[in-house]
Amino acid sequence: MNKILILLLSFFFITAQISAQGLFDKIKEKVKDRVDQKTDEAIDEGLDKTDEEITKDSEEQESEQAEENEEESDAPEPIKKSSDEKKPKDKLQTYSKYDFVPGEKVIFYEDFAQDALGDFPALWNTNASGEVMTTNLLPGKWFKIKNEGAFIPEVFTEPFPENYTIEYDVIPQKYKEDAQNVNYEFAIYADETGNDFTGIIPGYGGVKINYGIYGHNYSGWSEGHYTKTGDSEQNPLVEDQLQHVSIWIQKQRMRVYLDGVKVFDVPKLLETDKKYNFIRFNIWGCEGEPLVSNIRFAVGAPDMRSKLLTEGKLVTRGILFDVNSDKIKPESYGTLKQIAGVLQENADVRVKIIGHTDSDGADAANLELSKKRSVSVMNFLNKEFSIDASRMETDGKGESEPSDKNDTPQGKANNRRVEFIKL
Repeated sequence: MNKILILLLSFFFITAQISAQGLFDKIKEKVKDRVDQKTDEAIDEGLDKTDEEITKDSEEQESEQAEENEEESDAPEPIKKSSDEKKPKDKLQTYSKYDFVPGEKVIFYEDFAQDALGDFPALWNTNASGEVMTTNLLPGKWFKIKNEGAFIPEVFTEPFPENYTIEYDVIPQKYKEDAQNVNYEFAIYADETGNDFTGIIPGYGGVKINYGIYGHNYSGWSEGHYTKTGDSEQNPLVEDQLQHVSIWIQKQRMRVYLDGVKVFDVPKLLETDKKYNFIRFNIWGCEGEPLVSNIRFAVGAPDMRSKLLTEGKLVTRGILFDVNSDKIKPESYGTLKQIAGVLQENADVRVKIIGHTDSDGADAANLELSKKRSVSVMNFLNKEFSIDASRMETDGKGESEPSDKNDTPQGKANNRRVEFIKL
């Protein structure tokens, strides 16, 4: 640097003596070029060293991450957040036209809580493969259905009654990145053994629903031949987004809802001479590998009016809450709407709302949670349906008054309930 300064001073002196401005400009430019060249060389040398260090650090981090991944094989399944914003799923108002009311008594409930991560669920059978896992966005365990085949819960021992409801949560996913759909099938059918894995229309009669991102379709069959078909573009599936399916069977009639939107209502679909006794998920010719959970099969159409007005007590398991929360789930809307209708038509009736929980968790926490849930129900009836708060009292019993055993998933589901007592 000292040499450069001496050189500059020398040139300044020369230029002052000869007053040659053009020569001065050329000399100044030359000096600037020399300085820039030296500076660039120093920077390049430093960057080269930095690149070597970054590459080395990156390789070490990748190696460490690979070792961590091998050690954490039960890590949650990553799920992308959908960019689809058309359905604000946290608002019950989106279910305002939802007339679905779950069956009165739960006879099968599956949340895979009893299954180890990575295992095929103990109560199911298949000719394909699947495993229980968790996700990075949603609580609980999920059954990921894989490969082409059928997946059957082996829990039903009696033919289904005339009136029942089936609900489940699903996260649609592609079976490979370049798949064009995330579709899958759900079937209700009649079979003697339940182990018919030979095709897409099992047993001697049934109905299946194919759900997809381009719309849905249903097919009824009898003795190996299709009898009725139909399709709908209402509320298609959304990849990697939680959606709630509700199916309501009343004798021959089938209603199907997806996130509170009715996609099918077929009055003469199921045949009266068939003893339907199995449900199953199908991945025959489909491009989806869905995650499913919270499968709920309940029987008996609740007569809310007579139970509340005549018997003086209405028990409902159709008002659902988020886990360990007093936040009401959107699919509860149909049940709440029917209860509100009874109260609106009988303005002199007062009720006490009592919350109940299962036995999971601490007694004191469950008691407090049940009380909060009863208040949430009262507030919703007041704000959404204008039921005067002075007509309602609230209380909670926690886990202290079970209506069923707490050692099975369906027993726990029956214990999670809300009671309305006529005052």
